[in-house]
Amino acid sequence: MRIALGLEYEGSGFCGWQSQAGGGAVQDALESALCKIADAPTRVACAGRTDSGVHAVEQVVHFDTEAVRPDTAWVRGVNSHLPDSVAVRWAQKVPDEFHARFSALGRRYRYLLLNRGERPGLMAHRVGWFHQSLDVDAMSAAAKLLLGEQDFSAFRAIECQAKSPIKTLRRAALARHGDLLTFEFEASAFLHHMVRNIVGALVYVGKGAHAPEWIAELLASRDRAKAAPTFEACGLYFAGVDYDPVWQLKTLQRGIRKLGAADTALLFS
Repeated sequence: MRIALGLEYEGSGFCGWQSQAGGGAVQDALESALCKIADAPTRVACAGRTDSGVHAVEQVVHFDTEAVRPDTAWVRGVNSHLPDSVAVRWAQKVPDEFHARFSALGRRYRYLLLNRGERPGLMAHRVGWFHQSLDVDAMSAAAKLLLGEQDFSAFRAIECQAKSPIKTLRRAALARHGDLLTFEFEASAFLHHMVRNIVGALVYVGKGAHAPEWIAELLASRDRAKAAPTFEACGLYFAGVDYDPVWQLKTLQRGIRKLGAADTALLFS
C-alpha cells in the first residue's frame, strides 16, 4: 500500500533533501526512521527537493510498504526516530496512483529577509539578511513583472536539470513586518535556485541599484549573467504543495502553512 506523509524540517543541519552517499540529507533521516517502523527498507519520493540550508513548512512525500500500521505509528513512531529538526505532521493511506511529485498542481515558497543594520542572532540560519534600507514598494512593483508564463532563464541555476525554463508564476508578493520582509511565491513548478535568484534581483531593486523595469529586461535577456547573485539559502522555506481535492490529503490549512509569519514578525517589530 502507499502512504503519504506531511513533514516539516529546519534545514540548516542538512545537505539538502536528496539522499547522499555519505548521508546527511533529510531524505536519509526520514528513510532511516521509516525503516524502523516498517521493519523493511523504505524509499520515499517528495513533492519538491530542497537545497542545503533550506527549510520546509510542509513537505509532502509518499512511500510504498507492506507493513500494516496505524497512522499514529507513521507519525509519532517515526518522529521518535527522527532528529529534533525534522517532524512528521500527518500520515494517511493514499491510492497507488498518487505521486507526491507528479500529482502536484502547484508549489509554494516563502523567503524571510531580515532588513536591519545588524545581522540576525536569535533567528540565525532561519532568515536571510540585508543591512541596507529597502524600498518595498519598488520591489513589489518589480515582482508584478514576474507574474504569468515566462522564460525564467535569467533566474535559473547553471546546474538546473529542468527540461524547460518556461514556468507560470501565479503569485509574487512582498510584505514588511517591522524589520522582517516576507516574500511569497506560487507556481506550477520552480527552476533550481529560481526563488533565491528572484529575491536577489528584487533586493537590487529595493536598494536602488535598478528601477523595477529592470526585472522585465532580465526576463527578456534570458541571461543569468546579467542578473543579481543568488541570495543565501537560510531564509528560504518550502511552504506547501497543492493537489487535486480528489486525493483528500490531510494537508495543513493554508493559513497555518504560512509558517506563523505574523508570530515570527513580532520578533522583529
